[in-house]
Amino acid sequence: MAIAAELARFVTSTAAGDLPALAFERAKMSLASTVASAAMGFNIPSTQAIRSIEKENGGSGQATIWFDGGKLPVASAARLNAVGSDAAASDDSDLRSIAHIGTIVSATSIAMAEERSRTGRDVLCAMVLGYEVAGRIDEALTPGRMQRGFHGSVSTVFGAAVATGKLLELSASQMTHAIALAATSIGGLAIAADTSCAREYHAGLSAMLGTHAALAASRGYTSEVNSLEAPRGFFQALGGQAVEEVTAGWGDSWDIVTDMAIKLMPGGHPFHAIAEAALNAAISGNVDPGDVEQIIISAAQLRDWSRKSHPGNLIDAAHSVVYFVAAAVADRRFDWEHVTQAKMRDPVIAALQDKVVFDPNPAPLPDRFTHHHGGTVTIKIRSGASFTNTCKAPRGSGPRGIEWGDVDGKYRRLVALSSLETSKIDASLEMIHGFEKLGAMVEFTDLLQVAWASA
Repeated sequence: MAIAAELARFVTSTAAGDLPALAFERAKMSLASTVASAAMGFNIPSTQAIRSIEKENGGSGQATIWFDGGKLPVASAARLNAVGSDAAASDDSDLRSIAHIGTIVSATSIAMAEERSRTGRDVLCAMVLGYEVAGRIDEALTPGRMQRGFHGSVSTVFGAAVATGKLLELSASQMTHAIALAATSIGGLAIAADTSCAREYHAGLSAMLGTHAALAASRGYTSEVNSLEAPRGFFQALGGQAVEEVTAGWGDSWDIVTDMAIKLMPGGHPFHAIAEAALNAAISGNVDPGDVEQIIISAAQLRDWSRKSHPGNLIDAAHSVVYFVAAAVADRRFDWEHVTQAKMRDPVIAALQDKVVFDPNPAPLPDRFTHHHGGTVTIKIRSGASFTNTCKAPRGSGPRGIEWGDVDGKYRRLVALSSLETSKIDASLEMIHGFEKLGAMVEFTDLLQVAWASA
């Protein structure tokens, strides 16, 4: 059986009742994180550009634009909401390869469920299954696609296709073709995502094209069902490996539980554990930034582009581990405030960035999952003392567990940036906590409408 067909059979035969409660809980957390990040990214120029394009294109009002209240066709709304969430570099991430799967399955599932009158329970099931397929496919691409220069959008598109396909109630045959169509739908360059707002452009395409793949399949559109594993097919083109594992052990565990991470600080997720190591070392030594002689980062996965320093904008800050570490040592935290211009110009943080160096011989990674291992930070003081800390996985990640208190704090802080009324923030967060009880998606999306946006 073709891989797409086998995955489709698994997805279409898995019901909400087959999924563990923890998988539903993590899906709710991912949704909260996605909406919060979208609030932070709502007025970022890249989001504004896509919003103006989609509103000018118009079309039937099927699904809500978050923090705006206007309605667009399903794929357009999914695209725009995904762009907004990814633009702030504050959405979820996957520990294996830093693909923002939760953003895509959240944005697409909410849009399709609103148009098709699906329940909250339906959405959570679709999110878990979409995350599972995208995660399995991306795991087989790690680290091949990155080495060949492809961004994670080439795998997150499967999350969109499967999640929306599940809500469309596709047959196994239709789901097979939705997956096959997704495989030929998108290409995204990592270099563009690492250095520009093409990152969120990729997210928008992933959401939109995955939705289109499911919609096309629902109308009888077909593709080559062996396109994932065939010679010159998807896996071969993107450097896939361990392809036989893509369909193995379905239901033994769920990727949204084991590998999803909620960002509890902004910026590139590969640096979160390293920033945590830096602040832990600073706290343990009660380090005065003025006494620091050198800060050493030891992490085999770091690449040259991540070593930039002195960022002047959100994009550069999100991709600078030097800035992360310097700010964490200076402030003993790294928070949403650190992607503001004020923090980027902070003279204490600026001085510390010039003292950051990289271990030329870090311990080799134990496996092919480049971003699964965090790093070590050593702070050397002029007195000769040094303080070291190692962090393998950051707070808010599957291996360490994810706490609702952290997710709620992120939601309240970031959604407030949209000017959404406090009563709506409280009500929407409460609704997310009990999302499996939600009967009509419009009850949720109505709460994400800012008063001035609809005036």
